[in-house]
Amino acid sequence: MAQIKLENIVKRFGDVVAVKDFNLVIEDKEFIVFLGPSGCGKTTTLRMIAGLEHPEEGDILIDGNRVNDLSPADRDIAFVFQFYALYPHLRVFDNIAFPLKAVKVPKPDIDERVKKVADILQITDILDRKPSVLSGGEMQRVALGRAMVRQPKVYLLDEPMANLDAKLRIDTRAEIKRLQHEIGATTIFVTHDQIEAMSLADRIAVMHQGVLQQVGTPHEIYNKPKSLFVAGFMGMPTMNLIDAEVTINQGQTVLQLSHTDVQLDLTTRQQSHLNINSNENRYVFGVRPEHIKVSKEPIAGKIKTDVHLIEPLGPVNIIDLILGTDMETQELILLRVRTHPTFQVQIGDTIWLDFDEGQMHLFDRKTEQAIW
Repeated sequence: MAQIKLENIVKRFGDVVAVKDFNLVIEDKEFIVFLGPSGCGKTTTLRMIAGLEHPEEGDILIDGNRVNDLSPADRDIAFVFQFYALYPHLRVFDNIAFPLKAVKVPKPDIDERVKKVADILQITDILDRKPSVLSGGEMQRVALGRAMVRQPKVYLLDEPMANLDAKLRIDTRAEIKRLQHEIGATTIFVTHDQIEAMSLADRIAVMHQGVLQQVGTPHEIYNKPKSLFVAGFMGMPTMNLIDAEVTINQGQTVLQLSHTDVQLDLTTRQQSHLNINSNENRYVFGVRPEHIKVSKEPIAGKIKTDVHLIEPLGPVNIIDLILGTDMETQELILLRVRTHPTFQVQIGDTIWLDFDEGQMHLFDRKTEQAIW
């Protein structure tokens, strides 16, 4: 298989910078996911690795060899597109075998390799059918099979499950994970779906507006976001993000959540990351819904709130709580909390909450980078 290095990659379309100063090393046999919203540059980056687009600046190296000037056919890469791109007049067998026939692989070898791939993908019984009679999931497996049969250095998958229904996506996701582990192939997978990214990836590369925001394991990306964008993009529901300021209250340094009565005492460690004497003391406080403890009984020192909305989702409830009101815009300052379904409350009820101190985040409002 292969190691891939992207060094200072820049791609422009006219005046638009689609990918900006992109640097990343993808290790041999690694499964990495490019994650981000539409238009963030993830597919453009994938197409540059494949040779379908060419960077204005920077180098692409595969196993240490610069491939910027190589054609797609010479890079030994298999690309699975969002739209399956099957040949409608060919049987499934011939669709899978097409890359091998194109380079004149002997027929006995073609038969053996197609059968092996079909067994892995569990599509042996449809090899004589044509694409017009296949389901979406079957067509997706055929497209994967056509890539796998080549035994390339790298697999590139561009939102391959975008056209599948919810249940089929789950089944196909598990299949792709199993196949990648079985084959041990270097794989780059593009998606805007964070659940796909979290469940598939060894590492996730989060992109926004052409800029690589953070690279890390699913655990690191979810629990230690390095920027406001990553914090707000990851999670269902996403992290609560509330404007805040650091103030001194009776000699104690506290974090005041804007437009609320909520003040959080800061530990010595948390204070050590702040320039308290600076005029730039505007921050964004973050906490995930599952890291908030709630109670229906009054608790001394805890935060009193009212229930604004309840979303019962089966295994969990998502409850919106009112922390305050922005007097200028009259917008409510809401906090989303995830609870067990047995925690039963009604709209308008008063409850008390507390934050998990070890799971609170603070971001600089100006730079949007994480402080702690």
